[in-house]
Amino acid sequence: MSRYYVIFGAAVRPDGQPSGALARRVAGALAAAAGQADARFMPTGGLGASGHVEAEVMRRMLLEAGVAPEAIVTETAARDTLESVRFCDVLLRQAGDASAVIACTSRYHQPRCALLLRMLGWRVETPPMPSDRGQVEMWKLAAFHLKELVALPYDVVLLMLRVVIRGG
Repeated sequence: MSRYYVIFGAAVRPDGQPSGALARRVAGALAAAAGQADARFMPTGGLGASGHVEAEVMRRMLLEAGVAPEAIVTETAARDTLESVRFCDVLLRQAGDASAVIACTSRYHQPRCALLLRMLGWRVETPPMPSDRGQVEMWKLAAFHLKELVALPYDVVLLMLRVVIRGG
């Protein structure tokens, strides 16, 4: 059995370098997985506005940090959080060996990601993640928190409807 560290996407700079948020998410996942022999990483995120695939940038970062290629399962199609959760759910079920799913993302984003994964039946853990405070302007951080207040119930309803209508 494996512990899957799902790393949710964030912006990539036009030169292909990770934004601060993306770098903090990867760093948080690596710290959470330290010493875990059964760790598998699942970066998720598709083509962003910069022209780069978020998950591929994270894969490169994981490889540079010494993670073995076979310990990385990359999801490269998702355009938003709900798609990331749905597409990762498919990959996790295909793998068939997930003992836990660890939601690795910004602190303000973690509750929504964890809840959506739990709704799909996964045992989810939420490790401490690096703080965005001091890295992001306060007004911007407040806007991210407000977005989560709207996005959480919206995504929950959409996921519930999908489960009811399609049976999963």
